[in-house]
Amino acid sequence: MNEIINYFSTIPSSHRALILAGGISFFWMIETAVPLFKFSYNKWQHAGINIFFTVTTMIVNFCLAVILLKSADWATENHFGLLNWLPKMNIWLYTIIGLLLLDLIGAYLIHLIEHKIKFLWRFHLIHHTDTWIDTTSANRHHPGESVLRFIFTTLGVLIVGTPMWMVFLYQTMSVVATQFNHANIVLPKKADNFLSYFIVSPDMHKVHHHYVLPYTDSNYGNIFSVWDRLFGTFKTLDRDKLVYGVDTHMKPEENNRLGNLLAIPFQKRRSPNP
Repeated sequence: MNEIINYFSTIPSSHRALILAGGISFFWMIETAVPLFKFSYNKWQHAGINIFFTVTTMIVNFCLAVILLKSADWATENHFGLLNWLPKMNIWLYTIIGLLLLDLIGAYLIHLIEHKIKFLWRFHLIHHTDTWIDTTSANRHHPGESVLRFIFTTLGVLIVGTPMWMVFLYQTMSVVATQFNHANIVLPKKADNFLSYFIVSPDMHKVHHHYVLPYTDSNYGNIFSVWDRLFGTFKTLDRDKLVYGVDTHMKPEENNRLGNLLAIPFQKRRSPNP
């Protein structure tokens, strides 16, 4: 465990970028070989839009990183936060509890709120407009949403009291997990179901991308599936019934043009497409 702590305490930005790019490349190859759905789309054009949003997310996080760093350092130095108030424990248990709580506040909670508050939904909607969910869809977030998620990540760091190495470990796990559960891959049904008791599996997350309620408002988890099961937001849907997208933006000019996607938060609310 000490080796993990030492590595993530000083992980270079180049390594983090390599993990992100490597994950996309790895799952891209797998989904090309054994896809869940055989989409009739221009994969490179689709990837270009999603990678644009991935890059803007990286820029937002890079520009605000000093806030996250100072928050983690302050919490550690002042023994503030849940982890610092718990009795001394085994380092593995300490890490697992910290990662679970970061996932709850920095991912599950903000995701739930984005679906419940109309103004925030306008920004998160861009993620849901994707009608061809694949591994590049993982970071399809409007820059405005990237800022919102950063705020909740920082809030999670302060409430949980996590050291910076744990934040970097969590973010690395999050990148790989979201690339995995968005990837257009098919696992044996029993294997996927088994995984869904511990982590967010591909089948579990793809239910969240079904185009109509109540499925859109379910399965908010990022890495760990426990929060959806605990708070009653877990749902299942057969693979052959999945239709990706969101019913208000099913036309290509609404969901597959970069200019329109950037403008969606500032447009009038739309009724479901006929």
